[in-house]
Amino acid sequence: MEASAAPREIYARHLKERTDRLKAARERGERIGWLRLLVFLSAGAIVWFAFHGISIWWMAAPVVVFAGLVWRQAGFDREAECAQRAMRFFERGITRLENRWQGGGEDGARFADPHHPYAADLDLFGRASLFELLSTARTHGGEERLAAWLKSATAGANTTDALMERHAAIDELRPLLGLREEIAVLGEDYRTGVNPGQLVTWSTGPAQRFPMWIRILAFILAAAAAGMLVWWVATDLRDPDARLALFTAAAAAGILGILLRARVLRIVQSVEEPARDLTLLAQLLAALEGRQFRSPLLARLRSGIDADGRPASARIAHLRRLIEMLDSRDNLFVRAVGPLILWTTQTAMSIEAWRAENGRYVSGWLDAVSEIEALSALANYAWEHPADPFPQFCSDGGIQFEGEEMGHPLLAEDQCVRNSICLKAPLRALVVSGSNMSGKSTLLRTAGVNTVLAMAGAPVRAKRLSLAHLSLGASIRTVDSLEEGHSRFMAEILRLKQVLELPTPAFFLLDELLGGTNSHDRALGSEGLIRALLERGAIGLLTTHDLALSQIAAELAPAAANVHFEDRLENGRLVFDYRVRPGVVTRSNALDLMRAVGLKV
Repeated sequence: MEASAAPREIYARHLKERTDRLKAARERGERIGWLRLLVFLSAGAIVWFAFHGISIWWMAAPVVVFAGLVWRQAGFDREAECAQRAMRFFERGITRLENRWQGGGEDGARFADPHHPYAADLDLFGRASLFELLSTARTHGGEERLAAWLKSATAGANTTDALMERHAAIDELRPLLGLREEIAVLGEDYRTGVNPGQLVTWSTGPAQRFPMWIRILAFILAAAAAGMLVWWVATDLRDPDARLALFTAAAAAGILGILLRARVLRIVQSVEEPARDLTLLAQLLAALEGRQFRSPLLARLRSGIDADGRPASARIAHLRRLIEMLDSRDNLFVRAVGPLILWTTQTAMSIEAWRAENGRYVSGWLDAVSEIEALSALANYAWEHPADPFPQFCSDGGIQFEGEEMGHPLLAEDQCVRNSICLKAPLRALVVSGSNMSGKSTLLRTAGVNTVLAMAGAPVRAKRLSLAHLSLGASIRTVDSLEEGHSRFMAEILRLKQVLELPTPAFFLLDELLGGTNSHDRALGSEGLIRALLERGAIGLLTTHDLALSQIAAELAPAAANVHFEDRLENGRLVFDYRVRPGVVTRSNALDLMRAVGLKV
């Protein structure tokens, strides 16, 4: 039943189950709360009766019961918290399927690069972006890997074999909704604070090794000091022999601490930032260790998590506990007795011993988690859109782009008008004409975003897509830059230069080419640029509502052809069907649009 149900139905069913689980956990927690109150009142009664003859040792029973109830209620609280996180996971899935996801997820704005050849033009990052639609990553490393894939639509960036491996991995991860839910409910925050770069740099750095005899000596001195402290307290702080013994042990420990202080401080300072918030990383590793994968890529990544047969999750959890011990120096009790038992010194030596033993594995662990998270994000998209196929890559070395019934992934499926594009020798360029708002720019973005998905290894929004390994470049949304002192026209020609210099073969998407200059220079410049691109073996789309530019296709035929979008006026209202048709558009709607908003023209 699960396999045949639609994703929306499955999400709704799981959401109801988790909602019921949350309600049950809260009800049980409330009952435990009332029981705790009763036990507390009974303890108060025992205290009162203790003044009237009964033994105070009767207090042991309510104390034990109360502690057990606290532990049980904590379990119900954790269950309720996990249910709430699972509910958010399924609610988020429903909003994606209902096209209400915009602004509700991680937008990846930090990955935006105005100088990237297509990222800003195709809405890869920012609110309502492709990254926000796709990303389910819980770690910064997973987000960075996904963002890198989306920005890597470049010839040679990924081999066909590498993309086929991703397809197999995504296919294996696609039905594993349980694993995605398990990962979604881990940890306190949406993403862990681990900085992968800092953690790798620290872990691979040279460890400051301490001789074993120093570690043993530190332990003996700390144990002796602790023992002397207990002895002194046990004698009500009055025994001079206990006081002298404590002073001697404390002095010996203090001398060793002072001798090691400089090295210990360097260790503490070097680990404070890189090894923060490791809880989620340990939990993620544990979740992946519990799985066995068949696809070659996932099997390799899974094997990279094991080091010498010992679980990476346990090792990271051990480091996390050491960091927590280091952080506990601010605790009042540790501040009081820490110097006596060499708390910071012993913890720092243990951290360095951990780095010496495990540091070389950290990079591989983080890489495996990041890669699997990025693959899982694409697998989740594939599961939510079962009709979207994987693209096919040309194996004959031909330069082509054949997209049948392509749609834009950021548009609701029921509102998306699909169009087909075929660029295959001898045809290598399409000049798309049409009036304002007719769908020209959307067509370019549709082709571009599907290319990005294809080159990332993801399914595409099309009935079928066959393409070569292309370098993608777009000039759709160029703007001026006060910071860099560039006008819009200068920004556009700099982007066009970037597109012209893309590795071959290239796929260009140019919207309203050279709109910032006069029509004469625009026509000459556009024709020269298209000729230069075609001479370099590029293929692509060029949009215009300047009918003079449509002559470029006629002059470059059969390498170029005209297609267009139409509109019509019905009852004083413009109507668009957003369908691509062969040939040149025959009318403009600029005056109609101006009149529609009340301008008298």
